[in-house]
Amino acid sequence: MSARFITFEGGEGVGKSTQITRLADRLTKSGVQAVRTREPGGTPKSEAVRSFLLQGKSEAWGPGAEAVLFATARLDHVNALIRPSLQTDHWVLSDRFYDSTRAYQGLTGGVPDKLIDALEILALDGCYPDLTIVLDMDPGSAFARMTKRARDEKTELAPDRFEKEALDWHGRLRQGFLDIARANPDRCVVIAADEDPDRIEREIWDTVTTKFPEAQAAE
Repeated sequence: MSARFITFEGGEGVGKSTQITRLADRLTKSGVQAVRTREPGGTPKSEAVRSFLLQGKSEAWGPGAEAVLFATARLDHVNALIRPSLQTDHWVLSDRFYDSTRAYQGLTGGVPDKLIDALEILALDGCYPDLTIVLDMDPGSAFARMTKRARDEKTELAPDRFEKEALDWHGRLRQGFLDIARANPDRCVVIAADEDPDRIEREIWDTVTTKFPEAQAAE
């Protein structure tokens, strides 16, 4: 069985972490070994970059510098976790990957395509996803859901570097992800994220098993 690399993309609060966990569980039940990871993050070095970025310490440097930092973290992520996992027949499920840099810093932040392309080539070194699932949801609804979850769990909602941006910014971000999906139909599948989580899980599983029939071979 060939290992597969699946990424999850979308705006803030669309439920990527929940659905990655559910997909990993279903793959495990099918006898597929799966590694869950995230960006920025996944390795000690990349997690350090994540903390720096999401605390807003790089904001004053601008989107270009943020794109470089994301690529730096991604390079370590690919070399230390993603590629080695794939080489040992573990599927990799990542909460965000290079499409997020293209959407956040490129299409929304205004970083030139030439720089984004160069950073992508450097960081990925040919390690591209086999499938990208774009969870799509109206930003206003997504933030309302995040607020309700924080209230239900009695936790404080402390927006990070990107969550604190204005709603119209998140609207442009959403369109950025949809544009990426439209430009890459062989790799990207858009799934509505404002439905029941169980229904979303089933749609994701149908998408994965249609593209990779071997995923359900052991069911």
